Amino acid sequence: MRVLVIGSGGREHALCRSLKLDPQVEELHCAPGNAGIDEVATVHPVDPLDPGQVAELAVRLRADLVVVGPEAPLVAGVSDAVREAGIACFGPSSGAAMIEGSKAFAKEIMEAADVPTARARTCVTDEEFAAALDEFGAPYVVKDDGLAAGKGVVVTDDRDEALAHARACGRVVIEEFLDGPEVSLFALCDGSTAVPLQLAQDFKRAYDGDEGPNTGGMGAYTPLPWAPEGLTEQVMREVVHPTIAELSRRGLPYQGVLYVGLALTAKGPKVVEFNARFGDPETQVILDRLQTPLGGLLMASATGELGPDPVFKDGSAVTVVIAAENYPAAPVKGDVITGLEETSDAYVLHAGTRREGDAVVSDGGRVLSVVGSGPDQESARRAAYDLAARITLRGSHYRTDIAR
Repeated sequence: MRVLVIGSGGREHALCRSLKLDPQVEELHCAPGNAGIDEVATVHPVDPLDPGQVAELAVRLRADLVVVGPEAPLVAGVSDAVREAGIACFGPSSGAAMIEGSKAFAKEIMEAADVPTARARTCVTDEEFAAALDEFGAPYVVKDDGLAAGKGVVVTDDRDEALAHARACGRVVIEEFLDGPEVSLFALCDGSTAVPLQLAQDFKRAYDGDEGPNTGGMGAYTPLPWAPEGLTEQVMREVVHPTIAELSRRGLPYQGVLYVGLALTAKGPKVVEFNARFGDPETQVILDRLQTPLGGLLMASATGELGPDPVFKDGSAVTVVIAAENYPAAPVKGDVITGLEETSDAYVLHAGTRREGDAVVSDGGRVLSVVGSGPDQESARRAAYDLAARITLRGSHYRTDIAR
């Protein structure tokens, strides 16, 4: 089949890499892509937020399947336009994608479906901000209601900081803090049913020891040997299936991947957030371990034909994100990158990169994801860090404690 992937980040490079390995995929395209994706797929200039442009490209390429990577194109209606053009699309409709596009909508769905989550208030005025902060107390959790590229959440003991974030966002969800380790579960959905992928954990803070501001994610690993037995089955039963049933009841059948961010509290797993797409950087490690061919899985999800649960390889995968100078505040772009050659047990996925002549240069905040694999977590971790140490990018930084 001919597949078109929409996006330009590390998640999309991971998707393209896995699709390239699927013997069913005879032609692979990506728009707009990056300096790493262009080595495994034919890249095309397109505005990923323009539904008409994307649908037109898909028709011109005679694509059998379009895979929408990022959340913003989903909310903008790209998947709707592709389906209207008669092409199968992996990615929820704009209405169903509001499960990520609006934190308030997600809370409404969870309440209706009786999904375990934090108590919360949707607030728009100073009076409402203050009342909610006082109701739930510290640590304060304030979430921008709209899309914020993974950086719209503030968790702080400083009430003034929490209030300032709420004012800057305008419309926020303020909720109680959920104590406990966080894990990510992705479920592939075909509109009526769902199957789980392997659990992973990511690291949101910029610096070692979970210090510094929230980012889009600085690293991840899978599997989670410490996760409670039966956790995946419990989350599918208590969260995923009730959520997609409620969306269907509202006329919003969910086709694509539902990302469930969970906190494992003393009272059991509770949902921290939903995303309407593969998470980044968890996708990088999950797809590294996936044994079932990806193209067939995504097509089955897009056409309502999901079958048995996907199969994963033994062993572990760890990814370390290399970020540009000043990330996440105001990342510096345009610096030359070297040392990108893969090793026997590690490789590089591009995120914020572009080509400048014969050179690869930085072109975003999170520049690269270095993926290492091995028979166990420590060997995978060592493989990722050994390759990360060989890469040169002026002013760059990465955490040294991923999967420790």
